[in-house]
Amino acid sequence: MNDVSASLEKLIGDYLGAERLELDDLEMLGQERGRILRVVIDGQDIGVDHLAELSKGISRLLDHETDLEGSYTLEVTSPGLERKLRRPAHYSKSIGREVAVKTRTEVGGERNHAGVLVESDDNGIVMNVDGEDRRIEFDQVRSARTVFRWERKPKPGKKATRS
Repeated sequence: MNDVSASLEKLIGDYLGAERLELDDLEMLGQERGRILRVVIDGQDIGVDHLAELSKGISRLLDHETDLEGSYTLEVTSPGLERKLRRPAHYSKSIGREVAVKTRTEVGGERNHAGVLVESDDNGIVMNVDGEDRRIEFDQVRSARTVFRWERKPKPGKKATRS
């Protein structure tokens, strides 16, 4: 878990669980004075005001946490339209969505894969790339994210065109 202790994950996860929310991801980014503790929260109807309240509550919890010596900035956010896929649960939640995956080695003759996520298990994923199902193990993944396509509405008086 990218330099963040399991005790922090449990502490924040328990707090969010009491709020009927899920700790989706937790990561410490940067070094020394530029450190950012990013807490990604998933749940129903999470708006900006709700995130601000949760940020205050998490900040109070972390004030008493000894695992976080030194300065850092707390960032509390929701997954968003395009999200990083880092854990098996992230992939499971994204089945049926379009994803982009970069692999360490070639899989199916490529290192960049774009398609629909079809299946996910504890060891990897299956995605449909140009009509072909492609199995990618998690240890082969360099980076992965969901892809959001902005569909433009036709201008008034014009018919929609397909690209």
